[in-house]
Amino acid sequence: MSTLLRKKRQERRDYLMHQLKRHGVSKSYEGSDLKTINLSELERIHIKVKCDFGRELSKEENK
Repeated sequence: MSTLLRKKRQERRDYLMHQLKRHGVSKSYEGSDLKTINLSELERIHIKVKCDFGRELSKEENK
């Protein structure tokens, strides 16, 4: 793997972990620490958290 690709993957991991921590997520749904799971799993968790957050916002707007 090229150095640039490795750097970009790490930047994405760092971004996702930061975003998840902002939403109070520190572990995967199976209980693993975010630092130990692969990038695709981080992406999946991030998408779910953002979708859940959006649903909550929609519920609040419809009240």
